Amino acid sequence: MIVPVRTVAPVNMPVSLAEAKAHLRVDHDDQDDLITAQIKAATAYLDGYAGILGRALVTQTWRQDFAGFADRLALPVSPVTAIVSVSYFDVGNVVQTLDPSVCDLFTDARGAYVSLRPGQSWPATFYRPDAVSVTFTAGFGAADVPEPIRQAILLIVQRLFDGTDTSIDVAIDRTVHALIAPYRRSPI
Repeated sequence: MIVPVRTVAPVNMPVSLAEAKAHLRVDHDDQDDLITAQIKAATAYLDGYAGILGRALVTQTWRQDFAGFADRLALPVSPVTAIVSVSYFDVGNVVQTLDPSVCDLFTDARGAYVSLRPGQSWPATFYRPDAVSVTFTAGFGAADVPEPIRQAILLIVQRLFDGTDTSIDVAIDRTVHALIAPYRRSPI
């Protein structure tokens, strides 16, 4: 499978600077840039296709390319909230946009996918690895990110902020992994 590409990054982080500062008990602005960078680093560790959760944390847009149409066009970043568009290269190698009435977004135990509506058929495509592209939005609203994930981000920020190797690091690592375990992408 071709790796998905994020086309629009989230506008907000799952944890605000104010929340991180309160967690760290920092009441001045001297280290705002550092803490913001640490929030971004902690989020990147968890977020998106390459993050260890394999899911979008805050609403963002992705594109998944396929070599052609199939019964099931699997979307590897969850939770998928909407299909923005389905485009394809027709037999003349010209980009076309699929009529939205042809297919729907479905979700099952394996994740989200695009499939044909009853009585519809896929158009013929040109032979190329990116013959079909599904653009979709995925992620939670910033206020809807599950609390265990938000707490894990705060613990990672704390570890980065403290910057020391102590016995408490092991406890933080275990706690972070316990908090995020239910949200990790796992093959079925």
